Amino acid sequence: MKSTDVESYITAVNASPEMATFFRQYGVVYRWYAMLAVISANVAAVLASTIINVAVPDIMGAFGIGQDQAQWLATANLAAATVAMLCSAWTVGRIGLRNTVLLGMSMFLVGSIIGGLATNLEVMIVSRILQGIPAGLLMPLSMTVIFQVFPNGKQGVAMGISAIGIILAPAIGPTVGGLAVDALNWRYVFFLGIPISCVSFLLGSVFLPGKSVSEPKPFDWIGLVALSIALVSLLVALSNGEREGWSSNLILSYFSVFIVCGAGFIFWEVKQEHPLLDVELFRQRNFSIMCLVGFVFGAGLYASTYLIPLFLQLAQRMSPTESGLLLMPAGFMMVLAFPLSGRLSDRYDRRLLISAGIVFFAVAFWLMAGADAGTSFWTFAFWVILSRIGIGLVMPALQMGALAGIEVSRINSASGSFSFVRQMGGAFGVNLSSIVLERRTALHREIFADTQTYANGDTMELLQSLSYLTRQMGFVGTDSWNAARGLLQQMLQSQALVAGFKDSFLLLTLVFLLALIPTWMLRRSQGM
Repeated sequence: MKSTDVESYITAVNASPEMATFFRQYGVVYRWYAMLAVISANVAAVLASTIINVAVPDIMGAFGIGQDQAQWLATANLAAATVAMLCSAWTVGRIGLRNTVLLGMSMFLVGSIIGGLATNLEVMIVSRILQGIPAGLLMPLSMTVIFQVFPNGKQGVAMGISAIGIILAPAIGPTVGGLAVDALNWRYVFFLGIPISCVSFLLGSVFLPGKSVSEPKPFDWIGLVALSIALVSLLVALSNGEREGWSSNLILSYFSVFIVCGAGFIFWEVKQEHPLLDVELFRQRNFSIMCLVGFVFGAGLYASTYLIPLFLQLAQRMSPTESGLLLMPAGFMMVLAFPLSGRLSDRYDRRLLISAGIVFFAVAFWLMAGADAGTSFWTFAFWVILSRIGIGLVMPALQMGALAGIEVSRINSASGSFSFVRQMGGAFGVNLSSIVLERRTALHREIFADTQTYANGDTMELLQSLSYLTRQMGFVGTDSWNAARGLLQQMLQSQALVAGFKDSFLLLTLVFLLALIPTWMLRRSQGM
C-alpha cells in the first residue's frame, strides 16, 4: 500500500505515535497483527477460566470437598480478574502495552504450573488467582486496541471477528479438557493453556508497542486495597453464610467490613484526581445503564457456565468428555453469531440486539428447568445452543454501546470500568448460584425425606424392591434392609439435586428477563 494511504489511515484512526510507527513498518494490515497479539492472550485466559468447569466434579472427589467449596475455583479466578481490570489502564500507561501482555502471560504460566501441581484446595485457589489477574489485565486491551487501530464504522465488525478466537476457547476447551480428565487426570486441564500463552508472549514481543513517552498517572493503591477487601469480604460472607449462620458474629463481621470498605472506596474515588475507578464515567446515562445490563448479564452468563457442566456430570452422570462434547456445538454457534452481531451493532439499534439475546438466553434456561436425568444429549445441546446465540447477539452490542460517545482519551478507563462491572457480576453470579443450588437441594432433600415413612405404601413397596435387589448383591438379614434404605437415600439425594438445579435454572431465567428493564431505558442508537 502507498505510504500516503498508510498516512491517511493513521490519521483516520488517530493512531498514537507508537502505533503509527508500526503502521508505517507493516502497512494497514498491522491492525490485524496487533489484534491477534492481544486476542491470543485473552484466549489463554478465557480457556483457563472456563475449561476447569468440566474438571470440578473430579477435583471435588480428589480433595473430598462439596460444590460450595469447589465454587471458589471459579469465584477466586473471577474476583481476581475483576480487581485486576481496574489496574489495566494504569499498567499499560506505566510499562506499555507490550510489557503488560508479557507480564500477564508470565504470571499466567506460573499460575498454570502451580495449579497442575497443587496438593490441596488452598494452593489451587492461589493458582486460580494467579490465572485470574492476567485475565483482568488483558481483557480490556482487546477493545482498547480495536478502538486504536480501526476507524469508526469498522469497530463493531472487528469486535465480532476478534470474539471468534475468544469464543473458540470455551467452545473447544471443555471437550479437550474432558478428554484430558478421562484419559489422564484433572491436573492436565491447568496445562492446556500454556502453549497458547507462549504464542501470545512471542506475538506481543514483536507486534505491540512499548512504553509511551508520556508520564503515567499515579496509581490509586488505597482504592485498590479498599476494593479488594470489600469484594473478598462480601464473597466470603455469602459463601459461608449458610454454614456459619447468616446472623452469626463471623458473617455479620464480614458484611460490616464490606460495608465500611465499600463505602470508603466510593468516597475515596470521588475525591481522587486519578481514581482507580473513573466514577465520572457513570454520569453518562448510557454508560451507566450499559454497566447495569452488563452486571446482570455477567452474573447470569458466568453462573450458567458454572452450573451446566455440573448438571451434566452430577445429575445426568455424563463423563467430562461427554459434557465437553455437548458444549462444543453451542460454542461454534457463537463463532458464527459474533461477527454478524458485530456488523449489526454498527448499523442498527443496539437495544434490539441486546433484548433479542436476553430473550434467547431466558428461553434456553426456562427449557433447562424442565431437564432431568433422562433428558437426551441433543435436546440439552440444543438448549445450550439457544443460550449461546443469546451471548452472540448481546456481547458485541453491549461492548460497543458502553464505549459509544466516550472520548478517545478515556477509552482505556471506560473499557476497564465496563469490564470490571461485568466481571464483578460474574463473580457474584457464580457465588450466588452455588448458594442457591446448595440451599434448594437441601430443602428438596428434606421435603422428599419427610414423605418417606413406613406409613407410605409406595415407600414400603420401593424398599421391598430395593431389599430384593440388595439380596441379589449378597446382603442378608438386616444388612439387606439397611442397604435398601441406603439406596433409597441415594435416590432421594439424586432427585433433590435435580430439583435444586431446576430451581437454579429458573432463577437464571428471571435474572435475564430483569435485564430487559434497563436495556429499554437506553437511548435509541444506530451504530457509532
